Amino acid sequence: MSGMRTTREPGEIFGPRMTLFADVLSVGLATAVASLPLLTAPAALSTACEILRGTREDRPATAGRYVRLLRQRLRAGDLLAGLAAVTGVLLTLADLALARTGLPGGPAFAAVAAAIAAYAAVTGLRACGRPESLTDWPAAVRAAARDTARDPGGSALVLLALATAALCAWTMLPLAFLAPGPLAMALTAIGLRGRQK
Repeated sequence: MSGMRTTREPGEIFGPRMTLFADVLSVGLATAVASLPLLTAPAALSTACEILRGTREDRPATAGRYVRLLRQRLRAGDLLAGLAAVTGVLLTLADLALARTGLPGGPAFAAVAAAIAAYAAVTGLRACGRPESLTDWPAAVRAAARDTARDPGGSALVLLALATAALCAWTMLPLAFLAPGPLAMALTAIGLRGRQK
């Protein structure tokens, strides 16, 4: 992050990069807890991205700020975004399970369903990383869909970040509660990378 200070303050034990690392982990834990109802997952991840985006302007990444911002977020549009995300995951799992039953054309159907699911996941995650998601989900999704199509490198990075978070959570279950933090940091960085081009 270009605007971040790189020197230690007097009396500071760790440098600013270690502070950012700690912020990412604490935001990840808060996001995991806030996402437990599932319908709140997009709002929680979007809030985490906003908190981490604020560190560029030296706004604190505190639990209190996260909770205040998330409380403002839990409105009908945010819950509908969560419902859409849960429905999309369930439909994808059902489609992939159906493709494995031995129906004719099952492998081709599975490949198409996986491609559509990957595009939808990247678009949804990129929407969570956009500042517009704080107030206007449809605008955030439209902009994210454009970004997904126009920036294949960034889209590949989003898939890589998602795969890394899933792999960390799968290999060591306690990491599942920290994984949303690095994922939010990756989404924030990818979004900033796209705007700086």
